[in-house]
Parts: sequence; C-alpha cells; structure tokens
Amino acid sequence: MKLRHLLIALSALTLTAMTSCSNNTQSAADAVLENIHNRKSVRQYTAEPVSEEHIQTMLKAAMAAPSAVNYQPWRFVVVTEREQLDAMAEVLPFARMLKQAPLAIIVCGETLWFEGKENIFWQQDCSAATQNLLLAAEALGLGAVWTGVYPDPQRSAELSAFLGLPETVQPLCAIPIGHPAGDDKPKDKWKPENIHYGKW
Repeated sequence: MKLRHLLIALSALTLTAMTSCSNNTQSAADAVLENIHNRKSVRQYTAEPVSEEHIQTMLKAAMAAPSAVNYQPWRFVVVTEREQLDAMAEVLPFARMLKQAPLAIIVCGETLWFEGKENIFWQQDCSAATQNLLLAAEALGLGAVWTGVYPDPQRSAELSAFLGLPETVQPLCAIPIGHPAGDDKPKDKWKPENIHYGKW
C-alpha cells in the first residue's frame, strides 16, 4: 500500500513539473512574440544616456544572429559623444534624430570573405544582426530606428570617411537609440494577402 501511495505521489509530482515546464515554455514564447509585435521605430528621445550594460546586451543580441557559413561579418561602431552624433546627423539626411539621441550604433559588414573573395552575403547577415539589435532595444524599454546608409554611395562614402572605416568594411545602417520621449505605438503589418502557399 505504501509503495502504491508513493507511486501516486511521484506521478502527481511529475505531472505538476511537466505542467509547470509547459507553462514556462508558453510564457517564454508569448514574451518573445509580444516583443516582436511591439517593436516600433522611435525617433524622439530623452536626454537620459543609455547604460553600458544595455549597450552590451544589444550588441550580444545582434551577434547572436545567423550568418552565411557562420562567417559573422558584422562590425559595430558605438557612438555616444554628443559632437560626433550631431556631426553624423549632418552626414545622414534620414538620421536627423541623431541630434537628440544619446547613442548610435552603426552596423557595418566585412565585404571580403575567405581568401579575399567578395562576401556577397554581408548585407543579409548584417540585416539579421540589425533586427536582433532592434528587438533587444525594444525588450530593454529603449527606442530605436533603422536608418539606411547602404547602398547609397554618397552616404556610404561620407559615413565611412567620418568613422574611419577600413576599405573592406561597409556601413549598412545607423541606429539612433535612446529612452523614448513619446508614446509610440507599433503598426499592425499583418496582411494575409501577401502570403502564398505552394506557389504564387
């Protein structure tokens, strides 16, 4: 009888643990999906600086992105100096909010691959890293916006010169980041008509 009671108790504990694990997994999935759907482009910031801890968290998330043959061509330039941010705003016409942002992360890519060959995947790889960075900013309660640099030749050349980038490193985008000054809302971009199954 004692053995029977013990087995019943063990079964109950196992079921409770499985249920708890299932609930935790669902909660984690819900949190990830909520963060994805809440991401928005934020262009107004307070003067509050972004902590070094948050900067490192965003960069770690960016570097967790997938890349072709795991080459990880991304390179990042972190800018926090007010004078430098203001000067970049003059170079980048779609990043005027840099005059307000306390932080910018410029996502760049190594354009050479193995044995000095052209890396034709750096844009895709660095775009994946950029999306991870933006999602991390959202999760941290920060505001951020993707402002394009590549493939505009003038913007690319001017920003490369400004940042002193090596010849083989190309800026993809500049991400102004800060604590949101407004109450920006995410856009609903769900459009079932854009989905095709099997073929067009």
